[in-house]
Amino acid sequence: MTHFTADSDNLARYRRMAWITLAAVYFLILVGASVRASGAGMGCPDWPTCFGSWIPPTSVEQLPANYQEIYADMGYAETEFNVVKTWTEYLNRLTGVTIGFLILLTAIYSWSVRQHDRAIFIASVAAFLMVGFQGWLGARVVASNLQPGIITVHMLMALAIVGTLLYAVARARRGIMMAESISGIDRRFGKWLYIVLGLTVLQVAMGTQVREMVDYLNHVQGAERSAWVEAFPWFFYVHRSFSAVVLFANLWLAWMLVQSAGWQHTLTRLTLAMLAVIVIAIASGATLGHLGMPAFIQPLHLVGASLLFGLQFLIWMSYRHAREAENTAGDYALSRSIS
Repeated sequence: MTHFTADSDNLARYRRMAWITLAAVYFLILVGASVRASGAGMGCPDWPTCFGSWIPPTSVEQLPANYQEIYADMGYAETEFNVVKTWTEYLNRLTGVTIGFLILLTAIYSWSVRQHDRAIFIASVAAFLMVGFQGWLGARVVASNLQPGIITVHMLMALAIVGTLLYAVARARRGIMMAESISGIDRRFGKWLYIVLGLTVLQVAMGTQVREMVDYLNHVQGAERSAWVEAFPWFFYVHRSFSAVVLFANLWLAWMLVQSAGWQHTLTRLTLAMLAVIVIAIASGATLGHLGMPAFIQPLHLVGASLLFGLQFLIWMSYRHAREAENTAGDYALSRSIS
């Protein structure tokens, strides 16, 4: 009994730490998207220092008179000190470092639950190692002068970290989900969930292409934001229209759960939260398309897509664990009947 209580307490502590870390990672995604949308990505033209210092300057007078020539020789011909952009990018880096420490703490907390579920420990340590790789990618983003392809890989790596942490959290919530019955849930739910996941991956992939086109128009052509939509290729319109398919597919998923499991089931609540995120993502996407791509909306749209990915992944893991409990109970009942 004492051992069981200790395991429960350790799992509860780990879950709290992991949820805090996940929230912080999503905050970093928001901050990073804001930096990108505001054009502050090259506010610090070097890495890990900023204009050669660990604490960036607050005025151009603190830089050498020929600083533009120095950075032009390094491959950054358009470097021009802007205190707002410099400190925006610097605070983004500080946020990233802070979250690195949070993920380290999550990995440390996972040590106490390794005997309960070794997968939690492995996933937590993997997330910490991925953060190190993400830091290297951040350096490559700066070295490439914001090359769109590397920025996209940087963003996908952030989602991979989210997915790894969510996997660990879902494993830590395994006992909670196994205690909830899914025997009454519509049997089509499992297959439809895979369809919804596939649709989301496809939509996010198209969104990534649109994002790269935005970078191209912004950094190569220097076009005005209001002219971007007219310059977009065909896949932008497919991406915009496909959002309706994603919405109705998820509405059907939620309807099946409400009808068969009720409003209070954990899967239903997670799915309703997912619907709210989809509505926000669609509304922000429509705003971008019809109001000339306002910069302050871009981070909201990106975070909405990231949250959608995270919620769907958590729903999938939670459903797997609940189904595992149901199958185990069925096997036990069958063995009892045979014996």
